[in-house]
Parts: sequence; structure tokens; C-alpha cells
Amino acid sequence: MKITDSLSCILKRVGKLTKQYSNLPDSYIKRTAEQVEYTAPKMIQYLPYQRKRRTQDFRFTTNRPWTQEFKRENEGLPRSEVFIEPIKDWSIFRGDRVEILVGRDKGKHGIVSQIFEERNWVIVNGMNWYYRRIGESDDYPGTIIRQELPLLVTTEVSLVDPSDNKITKVVWRYTEDGEKVRVSSRTGRIIPVPAAANETYDYKVKSAYLEGDKDTKSDVVEKVTFQPELKTFDMDVMKSMGIEEDRTPKKSYWY
Repeated sequence: MKITDSLSCILKRVGKLTKQYSNLPDSYIKRTAEQVEYTAPKMIQYLPYQRKRRTQDFRFTTNRPWTQEFKRENEGLPRSEVFIEPIKDWSIFRGDRVEILVGRDKGKHGIVSQIFEERNWVIVNGMNWYYRRIGESDDYPGTIIRQELPLLVTTEVSLVDPSDNKITKVVWRYTEDGEKVRVSSRTGRIIPVPAAANETYDYKVKSAYLEGDKDTKSDVVEKVTFQPELKTFDMDVMKSMGIEEDRTPKKSYWY
């Protein structure tokens, strides 16, 4: 039972690629995604206590965990549990060309535009779409938009080898320089990770990001402000205040 619970927590946490694309700190994502059911009053007769909803009860969808849509979807009673096949090494990234293996678009090629690592989903640009009506009311017919549905990376899409434009499985290998690369198991060629995989919500490449007024400057972050030494806290304070210890410590024994 303990193994199942711990595994469920691991599978349902926010994926690494999701956090990387959001360009948000982990503390912010955790704070906005958690749902507090009860908080003890801030009075002297009450102990500090919060009852939060378990992460295992969250249902991850195409809405990102830090959005209000995600919070509304997970309000109320727990939804039915979704079992997800664990993937040790994720091998499909944004910008990859894949082939659709199911549905009316079977056999077509498309570019991956979004990744939802929490559900093993990818969205392929212009593929597996449907018409959706939004904004409908009694006096307004609404607007029809086209929206892509997610596809499973395990069974519904397959990576395309750019050397011959045929589907292939990939394995991760290391080069002589120690770089981890994707290798086609069918042709043995290296399939480079697209540049789009390093894009985030804020920038295309890191060098193109402009620091704002509320951003910590890079030179401040890189400045070394602490040098570790073999000293206690008291010895460090004494050194900074110019105090020299000339007393001989009394012998002590641990037994």
C-alpha cells in the first residue's frame, strides 16, 4: 500500500518539462496549485494547523497546475483516479516531428506544440482537432473554434527519424564528450533535440530574455557572498568583530 501511494505521488507531480516551459519557481507552482480545505484561526487557543487536499486527488488536464482553471476543475469531491504508465526517459519534445498512429489523421506528420508530462500527452499542431463552441448564451449563439486534442506518447504517436522521414523508436546514449543524445534504434543516427524544446513562456532563447525591474540582476545572482570555512558560528562572528580568543579552553571528555 505504501509503495502504491508513493508511486502515485511521483506520477502525479508537476512534470519537469512543464515547470521548465512555465519559467516559474517551484515555490510559486506549489503555492498556487495546493488547495487548503481548513486553516485554524490565528488565536492563542488554537495550534497552527492546515488541512490540505492530497496531491493524489488532483486530476491533471491540459490546464496548467498554477492556473485558476486547474483549481476549478479539482474543486469538490475527488474525481476518479487515472492510471498513467511511467516513462523513465522522456524522448519527445516540443518541435519534434511525429507521426499519428490512430484516428482520422493516422499516417500524417505534424510538429509537437505542447507537452503535458503529467498525463503522457502531447498536442500536435493541426492534428486530432475538433470544433468547440464557446461563449454561448440565451441571446448569443457563441463562437466556434478549432482545438487540438492531446495524444498519448506511448501508443498514439511515434517520433519520425529526420534522416528518412520514417517512424522509429529511440534510445538515450552518451557521446565521447559525455553528452546525452537521442539515437534512432532503427538507423543508429543521432536525432538532435529541437531548439524549441528550450523555449519557455517568456523567451525563445535565454540570451534574448530582457531583465525587468522586478528581476534580480544576473551579476547579483552570480556574486559570491559566502566562503565556507572550518569555523563555528561564534568564531565567525568574533572574526568579523575583531575579537581574539586568548583563553585556554578547559578539557572536556565525552565519556
